[in-house]
Order: sequence, then C-alpha cells, then structure tokens
Amino acid sequence: MTDSQVTTQASIGKFNQLNIVAMTDQGAYVDAGDLGEILLPKRYLPENCQVGLSIKVFIYADSADRLVATTTTPLAQVGEFVSLKVIQVNKMGAFLDWGLPKDLLVPYNQQHTAMEVGKYYLVRVFLDQTTDRIAASSKLDKFIDIWPAEYQQGDKVNLIIGGKTDLGFKAIVNDLHWGLLYDNEIFQHLRVGKQITGYIKQVREDGRLDLLLTRGSKNKVNDFSEKLLAHIADRGGVTSLHDKSSPELIQRTLGVSKKTFKATVGNLLKNGKIAIIKDGIKLV
Repeated sequence: MTDSQVTTQASIGKFNQLNIVAMTDQGAYVDAGDLGEILLPKRYLPENCQVGLSIKVFIYADSADRLVATTTTPLAQVGEFVSLKVIQVNKMGAFLDWGLPKDLLVPYNQQHTAMEVGKYYLVRVFLDQTTDRIAASSKLDKFIDIWPAEYQQGDKVNLIIGGKTDLGFKAIVNDLHWGLLYDNEIFQHLRVGKQITGYIKQVREDGRLDLLLTRGSKNKVNDFSEKLLAHIADRGGVTSLHDKSSPELIQRTLGVSKKTFKATVGNLLKNGKIAIIKDGIKLV
C-alpha cells in the first residue's frame, strides 16, 4: 500500500489499485469509480489499513450478486485462458474452482463439450457485458483472432497448451492465435493448460503458425552450450554421454533432442572447449 491517491476506473474481474474511503466493522470500502464504493471484507484487510491509503484488490460478484473486493488472487482474471477443475454441475451449467469463495460458472451454451465433475478444461474467463457477471467458456475459437498473425521466424512467444491433435499439440500464442507443436519436435511432457515459452518456427502461407519449444538452428546450439558445459563440470569434468548414446537417455538427462546435443558437441569441439574420449566427453 502507498499514500498515493488512485482515481483509475475499476474493472470487474481484474485487479485494481483503489483508495480506501471508509472503515467499518465489516471491513473497508474502496472507491471503484463508476462502480461505486465496494466492500473489502474484514478478513481480507492487510494490517494498518486506514482511510486514504490505496490497496490492490480483485473485484467480482459474491453469491448474492453484490460486487465485492478481495485481496485473494484467483487462478485467472477476465481475458485470460486457464485450465480449471469442474467441482459441480447443475441446471445452470458447470462450476469451476478458480480459487475464490464463489465458483466460476460455465453456462451450458458456453461448453464446447459437456463438462464432467472432476475433469479439467481449458477455458477463457470473460465478463458478460449484459449482466456484469464473470463467467467462463470452453468455446475457445470465439476468442482467437481471425486475422493472420504477424510474426517472424524465431520470435519468442508465450504459449498455452491446448488440445491434442493427430500431428501434435495445438497451442494459444500470446493469447491471440492458434499455433501447432509437432510431436516429433516435442521433448518434454505437455498437458492442456500448461503455460510455457515457445518460438515461431514458421508462418505458413495460409497464416497458420508452426511452433517450437526451443530456438532453432544456431540459436538452439548457443542456448544449450552453457547447460552442457555445466553438466560436464558437475561430474568432475567428464560425462559418459556421447554420440552413440540413445535419444531417450539424452532427453532424460539433458532435456534436449539428440540432434541438438550433437550440434552443440560439434560447436564446442570446434571452439576447443571439450574433447572426445573413449565412451564420453571431457572438458578441455
């Protein structure tokens, strides 16, 4: 908290930095602009709260549909994709656990497939502009940009892993576009909803995106060199890994493909940093 006055219009379903305007037995009231004064219940109050201070709060509707503030961090805010667990299904729809006392509703008309209790689903959190209620949808395509993506090969991007396909995994790129990770270029465990850094492999003629989880070609070699040198140093300057080691052993030990391993070894040999010995590699 700071003493600075904050006048920003508050947004439902997001964190806001708001001024405390009144203290009561129930808690503190914060000024949420056009939304009015909203109660931050006493159980969420940090120490030394007083009128005039500003505080970071999340605004949502409680079980009585009254706007309320909290300092608890939900698993997602409005406008974000997230994988959440279904904890109840009733005539209104499916309810997801998103870390707040009031569960997050996915109405039946927002379910891509019928949701089941106990399962996780990738959803987009949104604000219903008619009711001002926060809800979620598993119909993800409606939130993905229809315009061709403007990326360059090698661009670093944020990925959220989507569904499995015959070719690999779909992934949401920078919360805007669909891209594809191919099975033969994935060397780690992926699950739907996982957030991970990736790279643009290519933008196809139809505007679709092919993705990688590690940088390609020369950059990939450079990225892995320090890790390989550290691996050898940690083992007294010698590793038993070599060009005849299985791809599975290399992936399990170092987390990269055998192709990347061999390219990095070649680069380090050329630069005189390692030497090949019988059944292994040593530092020079």
